[in-house]
Amino acid sequence: MQPDVQFEVSVIIPCLNEASSLGSCIEKAMAAFQAVGLRGEVVVADNGSTDGSIEIAKEHSARVVHAVPRGYGNALRAGIAAARGKFIVMGDADDSYDFSQVPQFVAKWREGYELVMGNRFKGEIKRGAMPWHHQHIGTPFLTAMLNFLFHAGIGDAFCGLRGFTRDLYGRMNLRTTGMEFALESIIKAAQLGARITEIPVTLWPDKPGRAPHLRSFRDGSRSLGVMLMLAPKALVLVAGGLLAAVGLALVLWLLPGPQQAGRVVLDLHTMLLGMVFALLGVQLLLCSLLARAFRDSDPPTRQPSSRKRESGITGPKYSLLAGWALTVMGLGGNAWTIWREVASREGPLHDVRAVIFWSLWLLVGLQVILSSALLGNLVSERGDSQGGDPNTG
Repeated sequence: MQPDVQFEVSVIIPCLNEASSLGSCIEKAMAAFQAVGLRGEVVVADNGSTDGSIEIAKEHSARVVHAVPRGYGNALRAGIAAARGKFIVMGDADDSYDFSQVPQFVAKWREGYELVMGNRFKGEIKRGAMPWHHQHIGTPFLTAMLNFLFHAGIGDAFCGLRGFTRDLYGRMNLRTTGMEFALESIIKAAQLGARITEIPVTLWPDKPGRAPHLRSFRDGSRSLGVMLMLAPKALVLVAGGLLAAVGLALVLWLLPGPQQAGRVVLDLHTMLLGMVFALLGVQLLLCSLLARAFRDSDPPTRQPSSRKRESGITGPKYSLLAGWALTVMGLGGNAWTIWREVASREGPLHDVRAVIFWSLWLLVGLQVILSSALLGNLVSERGDSQGGDPNTG
């Protein structure tokens, strides 16, 4: 076919050593095109297969593109770049999803939806197709958090079968390279106000002997990181500020000694809890700052003068100075406390409250220093890339 031929739909299948199942996926997609008269293509985005997957794809009349950098997101990005369809459907190559459902996704696109998600919970999850902790804990929890933060209104954030328009993909500017690519697409579609809907799909078990590509805790933590990075700034600032304020208030309240709260006496345990709250709150605030710096490296949406004024207020130079000041203050306070205890010659260190108080500032200072170093790298990278292609890097 000529490169300028346009299709209604392109099915993108990322692939890494899927010889046992890839052929079946392609056959189902091709049969679905013929059954309803769709002008469609199948693009296999190979991510370094060595088991004959490439040859199988070509034998089944799929077009193969090569994604040299490893990663689920990298493979999908390469496949989508090569696709010639107006509507993109992506699905895994392990035959856990039924590509004969592609026309159902296309039908929703024709109704005006820009992102069409598969939902395994509304469809069916076959026995042995999903680990119990994914089905009952991980996926529902992360989906609920996604809906709370971004109001996506979906029931299955991690379904591997979904479709979206080429226009929406171009506006989303997706940047992640791994499994979190799929989550990022939902977040940015919701932020752009795209029309989103779901259809029930069935999840089948992987082929026997296939090693899973998903790593539960690694990919789950990266998904949380993406949500925090893209979360509404005000929400993170409020949560972080509230935690920090409550924690600091507890530490200061209990610094002189135990305090009575109704029938309960609050002492060192509560003071330590306040220290934890304060550190967690500061970390959320710093994460918000880093996330904003990361977002500012996207194609600009504000005037350059505005960004310059912001970085002048919250830039790494000033936060680094503040971090060192807090660190020195914490070290000095602890040193003074220990020297005073040693000079009194009263045995073991007993002024634990003072140690907690000064250690809080020491740890906050170290948090700020480390975050400032990361912020400096982000700001430097953004400055070096100004005037270039925003999609590079």
